Amino acid sequence: MFESLMGRIASRFARGNRGAGQRSSFLGLLSDLPRRNCWTLAEHAGNAAPDGFQHLLSRARWDADAVRDDLRGFVIEHLQDDEAVLGVDENGDFKKGTATVGVQRQYTGTAGRIENSQVAINLACSTPARPRGDRPGTVCSALLDPGHGPLPGRRDTETVRFATKRALAARMFGRALDAGVLVSLGPPV
Repeated sequence: MFESLMGRIASRFARGNRGAGQRSSFLGLLSDLPRRNCWTLAEHAGNAAPDGFQHLLSRARWDADAVRDDLRGFVIEHLQDDEAVLGVDENGDFKKGTATVGVQRQYTGTAGRIENSQVAINLACSTPARPRGDRPGTVCSALLDPGHGPLPGRRDTETVRFATKRALAARMFGRALDAGVLVSLGPPV
């Protein structure tokens, strides 16, 4: 099943970025590593340095939205459950630097206080397999101020617009439903 998925998304990566690097990245992300960054993924893949992973994340040309859509299509085809329930979760991840998109000193429930972190909104499908339906939408309150300047960690700020957590969640729900994800309304509350 994994090789089938890799074959499905291969066309979303520029020709030089297909193959072992992409496959190793996904295997590392799916592994039980306690911490996942370019160094730990490289070590997990048996590489001496993280250069290939860093290239894939920072310089390689690939279509992240198309990969997300392909992955969702694959999940629908192989793991669809018409009794599944979609749920939204907010997650705060601590960050040491400021190079990641959306990182700043902000409140995160994970810590219960203001920390250097990235807050993300995730859409998940609640089934026994629990596949994630959409990648995180990053929230950065600095975008509330148009004079703030570039979004931390992001080079193509022209394409990034602030969206509330509610708007990000609604966009993810819309993409899932438009793609044909079948869901139950769940039990009455």
